Amino acid sequence: MGRRPGTVTLGEQETELLRFVAEQEAALTVREAVASWGEPRGLARTTVLTMLERLREKGHLSREKTSDGNWAYLPVLPKAELLSGLVQSFVERTLGGSVSPFVSYLAEGGASLTVEERAKLKALLETLE
Repeated sequence: MGRRPGTVTLGEQETELLRFVAEQEAALTVREAVASWGEPRGLARTTVLTMLERLREKGHLSREKTSDGNWAYLPVLPKAELLSGLVQSFVERTLGGSVSPFVSYLAEGGASLTVEERAKLKALLETLE
């Protein structure tokens, strides 16, 4: 088994691929990952396969054999937990552990938030107080 998810820094493309796999309803075969994620980015099958395997070795993905003998990849953690870990990694690595720059970005209108997203943020802030 690989390392505990989140203990190894992911590159930008690895993070994008991991998020893509997590958004799928079911395990994703290499062929599906290449067609849906790799080809639009100009990535070869071998590149996508290597990235999937690295994510598996780092403990973020697991794989299973399909009925036709191919490998299919799926996230080790539920999507919400995975995304929370990615955000934590971003805050620690990019923002030096402080969420203040991100909050400033949101407050200054840097992100277009829906009414629902604003309500969720307000509710989260209230739980911190």
